[in-house]
Amino acid sequence: MTDTPLLQIENLSTHYGAVQALRSVDLTVHAGEICAVLGANGAGKTTLLRTVSGLQPAAPGSRVRVGGVDVTRSPAEDMVRHGLAHVPEGGGVIVELTVEENLRLGGLWRRDRRDRARALDEVYALFPPLAERRRRPAGTLSGGERQMLAIGRALMARPRVLLLDEPSLGLAPLVTRQIMRLLHDLRERTGLTVVLVEQNAASALSVTDHGVVLSQGAVVARGSSAELLADDRMRHAYLGF
Repeated sequence: MTDTPLLQIENLSTHYGAVQALRSVDLTVHAGEICAVLGANGAGKTTLLRTVSGLQPAAPGSRVRVGGVDVTRSPAEDMVRHGLAHVPEGGGVIVELTVEENLRLGGLWRRDRRDRARALDEVYALFPPLAERRRRPAGTLSGGERQMLAIGRALMARPRVLLLDEPSLGLAPLVTRQIMRLLHDLRERTGLTVVLVEQNAASALSVTDHGVVLSQGAVVARGSSAELLADDRMRHAYLGF
């Protein structure tokens, strides 16, 4: 792990009309780390990922850097070329397409066909259930398998940073634990850097290195995952467990 952050967010603010949704958020994530973004519904977690990935414009004075490169004003469609991949809440798989067709969409921008083929093989090795169902429509997958597919499609772009929004949403507790173990194993096997937005704070903190807690668009706490878990006041006030 180097001293230079792979993802550096400074003074990040944004508005929805007259409403300020993020307020001067700072966040630093190094290569190979998993960082949790926690908070209640409406705290600004999803807005943070949308603003980092260019889907929501950042306010003047905000800065987002990936590997030292300022990407704050880059359009969303260019973010993948800077090394960012965003899996939105719900995954967003195309249910009419097969599993493999969904995966191939994630690598379309890459010109090297051999590398696209290698990336596909790597995703199937990471997620054997997807390999077994590659010819099936995505709509036939279980909730956990769809989440695997959404993550696998993002990995087809070979990102340096994966922005992952609420991967446990709507899933049974057992499947949620499987998804969290999957993220841990993915980091161990590939060194991928992950920013994880998650409503299930206890589950997220079990696999992350550190995190921030948002309330009304502002950071109200930050620290290692162990520190956040041990802070009873913070857990009761903002994390709901």
